[in-house]
Amino acid sequence: MRSGAQWELMPHDFPPWRVIYEQTRRWIENHCFENIVHGLREILRLHRDKPAQPSRAVLDSRVMQSTPESGHRAKYNGHKRRKSTKVYIGVHTLGQLPALSSTPVNEDDRKQVAALAEAIQAVTGQRVEIAFVDPGYTGSEAEAAAQEQGIHLEVVKKPGASKGFVLLPKRWSVERSFAWTSRFRRLARDYERLTQTLEGYHWLAFSILMLAKAAPLLCMAT
Repeated sequence: MRSGAQWELMPHDFPPWRVIYEQTRRWIENHCFENIVHGLREILRLHRDKPAQPSRAVLDSRVMQSTPESGHRAKYNGHKRRKSTKVYIGVHTLGQLPALSSTPVNEDDRKQVAALAEAIQAVTGQRVEIAFVDPGYTGSEAEAAAQEQGIHLEVVKKPGASKGFVLLPKRWSVERSFAWTSRFRRLARDYERLTQTLEGYHWLAFSILMLAKAAPLLCMAT
């Protein structure tokens, strides 16, 4: 994940690369990495004296340039003039991941609110009440989709008189989460043939990041 190496370039002291590949595929298909993230999220929140499930979330998306492997799934991005995929995530205010999805880059952000909101409420037990979003998620359609899941969308806008980079309150945590994933070269671009694999590797990346934070707590517990 971090080095972005191909499966065939696994170190020789590891099992044959096909064995590791097939086992990873099975873990992704059975949502193992996703379940690890959900469990670690609760542990880290409880350690900070917060409820196990969040009441607020932040939604945003990231554009990933496609490659020959993923080009059949991607669509043309007129702004960047290349084929791309878009990854949507919903995080809570600590930047950890309850929900994730991906689409071709030409899909409307507003239409993804329903799926993200439903996924967030499914893993948090309908605890999330407010989701902070950028102006790209404004409109009655997005608001209605969120309301169906009991979530109110709150748009966080950049101050009108500001110039250059501005750290937006509430929304900075999702930007930090995207920055965390950028440390993994395998997620620098969309290298995967299957959407399920792309999403599974995002869950794997977050499980690695969160396990590093939770490891000292787990050691203390034992």
